[in-house]
Order: sequence, then C-alpha cells, then structure tokens
Amino acid sequence: MSSSTSTSSIGEAGGPKPRIEDFSDPHFDPFATFDRATGQAEVTDPYPRFHELHAAGSVQPGDIRQSFALQRFGVWAKYPSYMVFGHENVARALLETKVFSSTIAKDLYVGAFGESINAMDPPEHTRYRALFQQAFLPRPLKVWGTEVIPAVVDAIVGKFKNRGAAELVSEFTVRFPFEIIYAQLGLPEHELAIFHRLSTGLMCTLIDYDHAHEASLKMGTYLSGLLEERRGREGTDFITMLANAEVDGERLPDEITISFLRQLMNAAGDTTYRATGNLLVGLLTNPEQLDAVRADRKLVPKAVDEALRWEAPLPTLSRLTLCDVSMGGKVIPAGHKVDVIAGSANRDPDRNANPDGFSLFRPMIRHFAFAYGPHVCLGMHLVRIEMERALNTLLDCLPNIRLDPAKPRPAIVGLHSRSPEAVHVLFDPA
Repeated sequence: MSSSTSTSSIGEAGGPKPRIEDFSDPHFDPFATFDRATGQAEVTDPYPRFHELHAAGSVQPGDIRQSFALQRFGVWAKYPSYMVFGHENVARALLETKVFSSTIAKDLYVGAFGESINAMDPPEHTRYRALFQQAFLPRPLKVWGTEVIPAVVDAIVGKFKNRGAAELVSEFTVRFPFEIIYAQLGLPEHELAIFHRLSTGLMCTLIDYDHAHEASLKMGTYLSGLLEERRGREGTDFITMLANAEVDGERLPDEITISFLRQLMNAAGDTTYRATGNLLVGLLTNPEQLDAVRADRKLVPKAVDEALRWEAPLPTLSRLTLCDVSMGGKVIPAGHKVDVIAGSANRDPDRNANPDGFSLFRPMIRHFAFAYGPHVCLGMHLVRIEMERALNTLLDCLPNIRLDPAKPRPAIVGLHSRSPEAVHVLFDPA
C-alpha cells in the first residue's frame, strides 16, 4: 500500500487546523515503509515454504525470516530462535503463558506503543484486559453494528457505486476499518488523515525506529490531552470510557490507556483491512462460491471465517520461553524467541483437507487468525461484524461484481502481514 491510498487530504486550504502534528518529514511514507517491513515485496506466497519446514519437523531451531533468506529483525537479533509449526504446537505456544511469554513484544513496542497489554503476561495482562474488554461487550458492539459501521461503509461505497469499476483496496478496504474506529473515538474528520499516517507509522519500528518513535510521541501528546479533556464527562466513545475507567478502584493509568489507543488505531488501520482484502480475493477468484454467497447471505459468516483461516492477515507471532520446554521431540531452552507460525496451523494438512484452497463449505475447525488463549484478539467479534457488513454492502451496491479481466489478477503477498496490493473489479452501476 502506498501513501496514495491514505484518506482525505491533509490541511486543506480554508479548513480547520489539525491539533495533531504530522511527521516532520513531509515525504515520509509510513504505508510503504510498513509494507517493506512485513515482506510485501520480498515474499509472495510463504505457504509452500511453511509446509516444507513443517514436514521436516514441527519444531526447529532457526528464525522464520532467515528461512526465507531475509535479514532478522534487529529488535530480536539478540535472541536465539526456534520455529514451531502445526495446529497442536501453535495452540500450546499461545495457551501456555507461563512457558511462552508475550513479554518479548516489549522490544517491539517500547519505542512505539508504550506499555502495551500485548506485551504483558497474566496476572497483569488479565487485570487490564478485563477493563478494555468492556468496550467489546454485546451492548456496545450492537451500537457499532447498527449505527457506526453501516454509516461509514455505506458512505465509502456510495462514492464509487455508480461508476461500474473500482479498485477495492485503495478505495475501500484500506479505509473503512480505520474510519469506523476513528468515528467511535469521537474525533474530528479533518484530523483523520494525519491519525491514519501516524498509526501506520507506529509499526515501522521494525525497520525505522526514528519515525515510529516520532509517531508515538505525537499521538501520545494528542491522546493525553483528549483523556484530560474528557475525564469526568459522560459519553459512549472509547476515549471518554477509558478516561473514566478504573481498575481496583484506581483510575486506569494514562500510559496504559494511551498505549491501548495507539494499538487499537493501528489494528484498525492494518489487520482488519488486510483480512477484508483477503476475503474479497478468496471469493472473486472462486466465482462459484461468490455466487453461492450472493444467493444465500447466510453464508457470509462462513465466508468470513474461511478467509480468516485461509489467509490470516498475521500468519506469524512471537513468544519468549521462560523455561526449558519439550515440544515436538525437541527441547527449546529458556530465553529463546519462538516464531509461532499460526499460518501453518491454519493450513495443517492433518486438520484440513486441501488446506491451501479457499472453501467456505469446509467443516469449521478452530483457526488462529485471532491468536488463542489469554491473548486472543479483543476485537475479534467487531472484526467479524465489520467484514460481514463490508461484504454484504458490496454485494448489495455493486451488482454482478467480478474481477476486471483487463487488470492484473489480485495476489495476496507478504510474510508477516498478508494482503492484496490491489483488487480491480467491474460491476453493474447501481
């Protein structure tokens, strides 16, 4: 994704001045920088290699990036590394937090996100997660599903539904999840584009620490002011809720709240958009399944779930061993980074027939697109609601949607984050 896919223009003449600062370097492209970090240009399809490695042993010494002849990420170069493959091993590595620790993420998050709950283990993680979970309970999710999501999705699709052709990544998938979260935060429209750039810039810490740290500081300053502004007020938006939240009778620490908001914005601006693009590729390249969904909308949730299994937006995760652990016939020593290859578990041939194929009619088996165990994704139900609404809206508003034969066939690419770079479609104008 390039900077051309970002949202509305920044600082338009005559408009209100944003209260949040953009990157000092006007030429810095956080979208292209993050894509480089995730292997978008270096790895097209990692699954043949995942299968090859898995067949050679479900637990192996080594770093997953080096297995693709890529340089290790500098933040974790100090750790000796192992890789684990397959459904059983991945489930265990994500579930057993007393052995496989998430604290290794501190090396990644410290300069960008701050004190993230994703880099905590129980009981600290459990304590804060219970509070953040309140934002994703059925009642607030109902408001999202009936008010916020439809308004955002319909408005975006309305801009191209009469045209007969569209490129759905730049015009739709990269925009709608971020704009949904942004609307729920109760922030002004004229600051949206800067927020999108900064939230994407946070994850550039993998290869560009300086710009990621700059994004962190600028978002932190702005969010700190918003928390103070909304403390003591009533409201249903995320910021007001968190500004007045308490843990064990004490106010939620600002640094924890700001870190959560940074990560929330980043997840909305990245993983959900990638998952939706993967869903569209799965259906558009299997037109008989697209026809089935079009004819029976009860299949939409199955299509979403299959897309998450087939092409999880984040097929690799990392943990740190806190003690020696036996797994897959080997002993992984304490103090080792473990590359948990969730993508291999989702396509484990022992659990799925034809695992590399997209089939919404296959029996549903647990996948790891949302991780598993204590760190299972807080917003997984929201992601499903967003993806289902997106697909239904596209089918409703873009009759006879199909791939544009004059354009390149969409390809899902990347190693650590996977998505199509473009999805060109034709449809009958509304």
